[in-house]
Amino acid sequence: MFDRYQIMSGELLFDHDDNEPEDWLFHLDDTAGGTDVFMQIAVDSARNMAEIYAQYSSGPDDYTFARTVVPVRLAKVGDENLVSRSQAKRLMRRVDGFRVVVLDFAEVERIGQAFADEVFRVFANEHPDIELQSIHATPGVQQMVRRAEVARDEDVNQMPLFGT
Repeated sequence: MFDRYQIMSGELLFDHDDNEPEDWLFHLDDTAGGTDVFMQIAVDSARNMAEIYAQYSSGPDDYTFARTVVPVRLAKVGDENLVSRSQAKRLMRRVDGFRVVVLDFAEVERIGQAFADEVFRVFANEHPDIELQSIHATPGVQQMVRRAEVARDEDVNQMPLFGT
């Protein structure tokens, strides 16, 4: 809904500005307690509230925010690669309140097998009611995602049926 917003909590500051091509996540040295939120909207904004709600809600008659978009690149610290299970767990923290989680892989060239497995097999198995979607994934990222999804499907197919 806003042209710009910043959220500062603990050692992190998230900055989104519609006039900038990217969002930013900063690590702060000097931290204060609590959380600060700054939001700014232009007086002449062309935003349509119904369209914004429709992007993140579960349907035209339901304004429950059931969908979120997670910029995967924000899980990176500096130039590190996304390879570990701990990075994947950090990325997926607190998304279990949504029905649809869209993972935006823009600016992520590749991910490691353990990272993909943690998100697309382990997390998906633990949260079968959450639909995971990927966007802006390179062919290398897509390949790792597919491998993890195949492993997840094999897990599901090997589960014993109830009562057998």
